[in-house]
Amino acid sequence: QVQLAESGGGLVRAGDSLTLSCRASGHTAGYATGWFRQAPGKGREFVASIRWSDSRTYYATSVQGRFTISRDNAKNTVYLQMNSLNSEDTAVYYCAADSFDSGSYASAEYDYWGQGTQVTVSS
Repeated sequence: QVQLAESGGGLVRAGDSLTLSCRASGHTAGYATGWFRQAPGKGREFVASIRWSDSRTYYATSVQGRFTISRDNAKNTVYLQMNSLNSEDTAVYYCAADSFDSGSYASAEYDYWGQGTQVTVSS
């Protein structure tokens, strides 16, 4: 069983930076990790992902160049560095694990999910 725990959310101002962490417990070797977000009244959307096998990363167009996903295998943790935040980045951010290591954009491809962490960006 894989368990994921996000941390690092909070209230920041537009233009600020924030780093989210996703710590995994259980057998996660070989799993891709993705970050998704859900704003009030909207569906869950893909943000970024990183594959285990080759550390290849994928980003949504809306965050490309501002967000960076990385992993520390020794700590079983994946990070999402978020720069130049704006009000449209306000959402609950979730990390998820994909046992097929696809790094997919589709939330249905992910097997395990964390509880989420709130990020609020004030303008």
